[in-house]
Amino acid sequence: MITIAELTIAQSWLQALRPLPPEVTEELRHRHEVALTHHSTAIEGNTLTQSETQIVIEKGITIGGKSLVDHLEVIGHKEALDFVLELADEGSPLGEREIREIHSLVMKGQANGDSGRYRNLDVKAAGTEHVYPSHLKIQELMESFVAWLNGHSEVHPVDFATEAHLRFVTIHPFRDGNGRVGRLLLNLLLLRHGYPIAVLHVSQRAEYIGALERIQAGGSCDALDVLIRGAVAKSLCETLETALSSAAVVVPDDLRAEVTCWMESVNKCVSRN
Repeated sequence: MITIAELTIAQSWLQALRPLPPEVTEELRHRHEVALTHHSTAIEGNTLTQSETQIVIEKGITIGGKSLVDHLEVIGHKEALDFVLELADEGSPLGEREIREIHSLVMKGQANGDSGRYRNLDVKAAGTEHVYPSHLKIQELMESFVAWLNGHSEVHPVDFATEAHLRFVTIHPFRDGNGRVGRLLLNLLLLRHGYPIAVLHVSQRAEYIGALERIQAGGSCDALDVLIRGAVAKSLCETLETALSSAAVVVPDDLRAEVTCWMESVNKCVSRN
């Protein structure tokens, strides 16, 4: 299991290399926006492949044989991610307005008027007996969530982002799109603390959904922690590897060796899990 101490050290290495050259920053942003958009929408059932997602985002081309909804989900998620990146740079307190706007962008053209609006009926988790909070409590719960989100916390940034994601999807304030918004909030908080975008892969869908279900049934958070810490570690590896590959980034030999050794150990750990 990837430890918080490892993530802290790796983030400090990345911080020491900043500011990264523009070509490195642009390359990483391009990779992450395609990967996060593909995997986050695919977890919810989108059928576009990652290469098809890239074509839709970059070229605006319609993929034959794929539904309009598949295209709208990808386009909406990309626009929501752009907004999240702006919020990450601003650093101002997050409010319900920003969360509603993220949802509005995620659900653009798909929600039949529900974009950015809290649900007005009670819902149950698909395939389980878990009932989400009554719609009558959503406003109060979201006000409390936002207050907690902006309060002082001594919890490590990765664990805090994980907890924020969990709290949000457990409130389930919208009729649809909660998972995508929750993963965008996770990444918004990571970005604000100097971590790169972390991607939960569609291949991990069963583990991810199972981890959330166990927690909502009163079980341990361990499985969710493992998944998200692994995703953060993998993203740190990719970011550090890309930075080290640039001739414009000067790195002492001893640091390069230390970073390379850690990346190799993470890749082995993530592949085992």
